[in-house]
Amino acid sequence: MVTFDDLLEEAGAFGRCQKRIFALLCLVSLPFAGVYAGIVFQGFTPDHWCRDPALAERRQACGWSLADGRRLAAPLVNVSGELQRSSCERYEVDWNVTALTCEAEEPHLSRAPVTACKDGWEYDYGGRESFVTEFDLVCSDGWLVDMYQSTLNLGFLLGSFACGFFADRFGRKMTFLVSNAINMVSGFLMAVVPGYTSILVFRAVLGFSLKGGWMATYVLLTEMVGVKYRRTVGILHQMFFSIGNLILPLLAYFITDWRWLQVTVTAPFVLFMSYYWLIPESPRWLISKKRLSEALQITEAIAKENKKKLSTKFQTLTDDEASSSSSSASLLDLFRTPNMRKHTFILMFNWFTSAVVYQGLIMRVGIAGGNVYMDFFISGLVEFPAALLIIFTIERIGRRLPFASSNIVAGVSCIVTAFIPDSVFWLKTTVACIGRLGITMAFEMVVFVNTELYPTFVRNLGVSVCSTLCDVGGIASSFILYRLAVIWLELPLIIFGVVALVAGGLVLLLPETKGVPLPETIDDVEFPQRKRDNQPMKKLFSPNDESTV
Repeated sequence: MVTFDDLLEEAGAFGRCQKRIFALLCLVSLPFAGVYAGIVFQGFTPDHWCRDPALAERRQACGWSLADGRRLAAPLVNVSGELQRSSCERYEVDWNVTALTCEAEEPHLSRAPVTACKDGWEYDYGGRESFVTEFDLVCSDGWLVDMYQSTLNLGFLLGSFACGFFADRFGRKMTFLVSNAINMVSGFLMAVVPGYTSILVFRAVLGFSLKGGWMATYVLLTEMVGVKYRRTVGILHQMFFSIGNLILPLLAYFITDWRWLQVTVTAPFVLFMSYYWLIPESPRWLISKKRLSEALQITEAIAKENKKKLSTKFQTLTDDEASSSSSSASLLDLFRTPNMRKHTFILMFNWFTSAVVYQGLIMRVGIAGGNVYMDFFISGLVEFPAALLIIFTIERIGRRLPFASSNIVAGVSCIVTAFIPDSVFWLKTTVACIGRLGITMAFEMVVFVNTELYPTFVRNLGVSVCSTLCDVGGIASSFILYRLAVIWLELPLIIFGVVALVAGGLVLLLPETKGVPLPETIDDVEFPQRKRDNQPMKKLFSPNDESTV
């Protein structure tokens, strides 16, 4: 029997056609970054204090600055050991009956009664309009900012399951196009609906379709290239998310209104609808559905674009991955035996950790002070070495040590950053960037390490189940960051650091998979030495021990 991989070698494992498709599908990751990390700019919370209508009129009449108005309106409170002007309380003073004139000294207000904000807030906008300032999502309503990101991750969680099913049932290309259409509609509606509740609903819908569509393109891409190119293509594909992180602060710098920024981030989805004519369906999926003539037609088109010619008899073609996955997979298979159970719990925790720490460090840029545009750009720039480090280490050193080290480096960096004084800004920024590099590397590695530790018939199920903890981590991350930062700005970094250190230590309990054939049965996982002893020596060192998707 001839497999599709054999046919793909004749058509070109990574020829001109696949490179074109690769370039097109990589572009899909650019707006993904804008949606995922957009909260840093769209949900930016500027300095704010209680609005006193009478004092606001006096400030405008006298030409006082915002700082003058805040000093008169807000009492001093202890915030993380420092005295700062309160954002949620104000002096209860009738400014219309005071003797204060425009030239008068600041009145003695230390004994004046204090009350909660009754008439809204004033903001030091700094030229930026966010949904926080539009809907007054501060103080007791600050948790609604957390919901903006959590609803997105809730959508991710549901979309991973639903779109995964649709991709297997209706095809990768169709799932992407339908998801893209939903992205387009929900993204534009977010920019025009007046109520914050409606925004959260469409944000969840956007998350549902966005991640599902992105996963469909990732699977389509890996199914279109030869076995030995899959891992490299997958890692490089994820790098375009980092490129999107570099573009986002540039857009936000020039587009200061959060609704217009939402329109800009959504606009590429309109162009992606043209992929109906530009990318083919996965021939591998078509073969699994017994649609051989369509698969042959697409494969011949690939060969033609790659300037190759097919000679294999297509009538004998089989799908080796579909055949090997024919055994019925059960959720219990992931927990029934000791090694499978250990792998599952460790991988679930690492998926959770990667999402919590990575997303937390991204969103922290928006509350850490400083130049949010430059800080975000620099922190995004350090993600690029992550992919290169992975590519150059996993086949030389292995998987386990780089995976564990990246988590440990991220954890140590987070904890150290928390205790570096703000006065040593360059050092604090440098160490924080090292942490961002480490967690980015860990996030990218958990994907393919997950696939290499499970047997073939349960591999897709294992990745799906473990990766759901990524979305759970994303839901928790915003609450950890914003709520704990109210207590102490650096407290979330301590939490992130501890979690990453634990994740790194747990990775050391996983087996090394470099040069080891992919497991085919649960016995191969429980008794790995028996599997290796039964393999020819050349198989142990074969470059084709790639994970399947």
